[in-house]
Amino acid sequence: MMRGKDDVAIAVRKPDQEIVIKTEKVQGITKCKWTKLPILRGGFALIDSMILGVKSLTYSAEFFEEEEKDQEKGKIETWIENKCGDNANDILIYFSVFMALLVGIGIFIISPTLATNFLKTKIHEPWILNVVEGFFRIFLFVGYITLISQMKDIKRVFQYHGAEHKTIHCYENGLELTVENAKKFPRLHPRCGTSFLVIVMIVSLLLFSLIGWPNPWMRIVFRLILMPVVAGISYEVIRFAGKSQSRIVKIISYPGLLLQELTTKEPDNSQLEVAIAAMKHVLKDESEVDLWQ
Repeated sequence: MMRGKDDVAIAVRKPDQEIVIKTEKVQGITKCKWTKLPILRGGFALIDSMILGVKSLTYSAEFFEEEEKDQEKGKIETWIENKCGDNANDILIYFSVFMALLVGIGIFIISPTLATNFLKTKIHEPWILNVVEGFFRIFLFVGYITLISQMKDIKRVFQYHGAEHKTIHCYENGLELTVENAKKFPRLHPRCGTSFLVIVMIVSLLLFSLIGWPNPWMRIVFRLILMPVVAGISYEVIRFAGKSQSRIVKIISYPGLLLQELTTKEPDNSQLEVAIAAMKHVLKDESEVDLWQ
């Protein structure tokens, strides 16, 4: 999936090896002018990217439904389709994003706070508790990524992730978009969503250290309230990092690039062909591509 300022292109290789392209206008929440304001735009961009990602995966899955037509639908999916008719697909997508956010908050925000709170009797300095919580959260996240990267389907998704990055590097360097040119470039990119998540963890550790260590439930409430601020600051850092080559920016970007060693895999030629096909369709009517993913 490649996204431009006004258009999105999704390329899928069907089971018969044909590459099909779907293009549509960007219609997400980030099209509103006030959602483009610095800091505010970070949270909206994150939600918009999640929705677009789920839509892309749902679209690609449609080409394999014939192979799984005998698979029974879940009770929730069936109920939504019966109640909502033509709008069922959109509702399922928003429901999926909502559930993903809910699970993410539970695992990566609430559980580290509650777990670290048990150490209050042994650690009395709030800033030390914040550091311990931050490292616990990073450990959980890296462990989760490492675990799912062993799954066959996820590994293939990560290969396509690498193909997207190589294609973007090729475009940024002004070379013709071919498989041979794209293969020369690294699969890591400083404006990747993976880097964004790492910056979120670092910014949250610093920001939440300012509120000390109240009782755990108040701390969780403060975290949820301040998460849009964390996302906004992190987004601005990622945008700046993608436009600068300074030594400080390289230091800031390094943890995210390191994590991309897990979230991207070396693609094969056929996967690069799909990424290039998507990029070319975005560039048909665009002079610039929004490369924050």
